[in-house]
Amino acid sequence: MYKSYFFLWLIWLCFAASLNAQKIPSNEEIMLSFAIQNGKTVVLSKDQNDSYLIYRLLVKNKVEFEFPQKDKTSFDQFKYSYYLRGGGKINEGLDLNYIAFTHKNFKYVIYDTYSAVDEKSEVGIKVINIKTQKINNLKGKIKTRKGSLIDFRFNELLKIDDTLYE
Repeated sequence: MYKSYFFLWLIWLCFAASLNAQKIPSNEEIMLSFAIQNGKTVVLSKDQNDSYLIYRLLVKNKVEFEFPQKDKTSFDQFKYSYYLRGGGKINEGLDLNYIAFTHKNFKYVIYDTYSAVDEKSEVGIKVINIKTQKINNLKGKIKTRKGSLIDFRFNELLKIDDTLYE
């Protein structure tokens, strides 16, 4: 009898914990997300009405880091850059996409790239210490990727920069 009560209590506890987990607000559209090491997830999303753009680092569905404030000026905090060389393998085709922002003493560079030579896609985020120039490259798990940075070429939400981070 106590085992069945314990089991029911355990199910209720798991259900209650899942309700309390941080979720992406329903008014947001995920532009790019992917899992990285240690159960963390990188999420770049925007309000469906283009009111703001926001970066989040989630740990087990809870926000560990969020940047910037949710307002129209948030778009000014990010820069988009890209390089596209078509032609497939013969021309060593590339599709390189980056979104960068600076917070305190660090530059964050989200990347979403494709190389036709080896038919390889990569996602991740580079965290660059501005003072020391030390780079911590947190590679994403490509199978967990949702979305793409390519949309920023056309949606005119971000200033386009010419900096490439490869």
